[in-house]
Amino acid sequence: MASTAAGKQRIPKVAKVKNKAPAEVQITAEQLLREAKERELELLPPPPKQKITDEEELNDYKLKKRKGFEDNIRKNRTVISNWIKYAQWEESLKEVQRARSIYERALDVDHRNIALWLKYAEMEMKNRQVNHARNIWDRAITILPRVNQFWYYSYMEEMLGNVAGCRQVFERWTEWEPEEQAWHSYINFELRYKEVDKARSIYERYILHNWIKYARFEDKHGYIAHGRRVFERAVEFFGEEHVDERLFVAFARFEEMQKEMERVRVIYKYALERIPKTQAQELFKNYTMFEKKFGDRRGIEDVIVNKRRFQYEEEVKANPHNYDAWFDYLRLVESDAEADAVRDVYERAIANMPPIQEKRHWRRYIYLWINYALYEELEVKDPERTRQVYQACLDLIPHKKFTFAKMWLLYSQFEIRQKNLPAARRGLGSAIGKCPKNKLFKGYIELELQLREFDRCRKLYQKYLEFSPENCSTWIKFAELETILGDVERARAIFELAIGQPRLDMPEVLWKSYIDFEIEQEEFDHTRDLYQRLLQRTQHVKVWISFAKFELSVEAPQRLQRSRQIYEEANKSMRSCEEKEERLMLMEAWRDLEAAFGSDEDLERVSKLLPEKVKKRRKLTAEDGSDAGWEEYYDYIFPEDAANQPNLKLLAMAKMWKRQQQVDDDEDEEEEEWTLDGRSV
Repeated sequence: MASTAAGKQRIPKVAKVKNKAPAEVQITAEQLLREAKERELELLPPPPKQKITDEEELNDYKLKKRKGFEDNIRKNRTVISNWIKYAQWEESLKEVQRARSIYERALDVDHRNIALWLKYAEMEMKNRQVNHARNIWDRAITILPRVNQFWYYSYMEEMLGNVAGCRQVFERWTEWEPEEQAWHSYINFELRYKEVDKARSIYERYILHNWIKYARFEDKHGYIAHGRRVFERAVEFFGEEHVDERLFVAFARFEEMQKEMERVRVIYKYALERIPKTQAQELFKNYTMFEKKFGDRRGIEDVIVNKRRFQYEEEVKANPHNYDAWFDYLRLVESDAEADAVRDVYERAIANMPPIQEKRHWRRYIYLWINYALYEELEVKDPERTRQVYQACLDLIPHKKFTFAKMWLLYSQFEIRQKNLPAARRGLGSAIGKCPKNKLFKGYIELELQLREFDRCRKLYQKYLEFSPENCSTWIKFAELETILGDVERARAIFELAIGQPRLDMPEVLWKSYIDFEIEQEEFDHTRDLYQRLLQRTQHVKVWISFAKFELSVEAPQRLQRSRQIYEEANKSMRSCEEKEERLMLMEAWRDLEAAFGSDEDLERVSKLLPEKVKKRRKLTAEDGSDAGWEEYYDYIFPEDAANQPNLKLLAMAKMWKRQQQVDDDEDEEEEEWTLDGRSV
């Protein structure tokens, strides 16, 4: 059966190929795959159109798209096109903040991608985020300063009308020595705004840049002499009017590379003499560095001194009446220059006289003359020239309007140092005759005192007091001089003249000095007489207390009684005094006296005379007459005042009754606390 079944099985027929020659048109595997893909797309139905109808569907759509973009970024972070598509999609939805965040993330991945920076800035500009765009451009040119596309954001500034900002961008660009097109763009920008002078300046810098590049080319190929000749031609070409510090810096560096140190030094000095000091900062810096590397200490100091000298020259040229700048300049030249050079600066300084004849404008100016005279005397040691400086200054001062006593005194002290006493006296005498001042009199008197010329001192004091009779300190000094010389009667006469003056600036000091003088002479009767005369002029409490203390200090049997009597007289005379605090001060001093030297009865008697301190209220009135409220103050009620005012007695009794009532209430409360229904609580 098995063999029969096998025999009946049908064998498939194999197709026979009639023409085995190759086909004329060959089909590749790539073509087959492409056709299969195309047929597959033809078979797939188009995706359905999705219509978003509410906010929830929109949020789902956004979430789905963002997830897709984030997945693409996660698969390959370095493909910047994925980041840009993601950011542009967010921008299309007006999600500028999200787009900005995506761009920032992309910059963390590749901050040197030019297209990324351009797309980022373009987005900010399209959305009118000007400050953000400026920030992006600034970051871009800071990181990639050699990319010219970034620098053309100057066009944005120009479109915004920010001409100054546009110019600033071009200036930053030219610092990187760009190619020719950048310079032409900058020049055309200035010409659009009719700034021909600025355009000319840019042309000069561009030409200078080319000169330097030419010289570097020669140096690079080993043609040293040719390179030096290029620099020399450049200096001749620009001349002294259009010279630029960068040319000289490049020239000096070129010579420094050739080890020509003297040439370098000559170039720097030549440039510093011709370039304005405000435009030579870089030149000074390079010159200083060169001297530090190759020069000695003297050369470094010369560079620093020259730099400071140029700065001061610019300051005094800008404002010749800036005397502080002259002082700094003179201090510099005095430390490092010859006498003739210092004199020249001094003469230039003192030639700038203040334009207004007011003393406050002359104060700093006069110190220029003082320093000039001291320099001639102490540094140069030329007394004749010093004398000329002093005399020229004194002739210059308008003494009829004001004077400077310091100048007269310095001149007299100078003449004394030169042992020319007549000239010193003559100068001070002229000063007092032309413009008498307290300081001049004091200085002249001090000079004569040191010389022990007491007769001259007396004459000067007399002149001084004729000029200023109200000056109490002068009277006191005059009397002290006579006391030292032993002429007590003359000193007493001076004091008597002094206290007889109708006007005095410090009469209390004068009277105290007179009293102290009599006490030193132990003329106690004269002292008592002075106190009595003083009390006729003033009833001040301190005078009474001082008088009482004086009587207590005198060694006499009745000194305590005399002092007590003075206190009693003072108390009687001050009863009508409005200042009750002064009377209280007197009574307290009297009480202290009795406590120290008196008996208990005397102390008790004085204590009864002391006032009572009472708190009162009074109404306040504002400046415009309106009511300003009330204020509390303390008043002192003396016993005789209380006797004259019955209401005060009634008030005192009421206060005493109120205090008694408070004591009784406190006792009743204590009793109620401790007894309740006969039991202790």
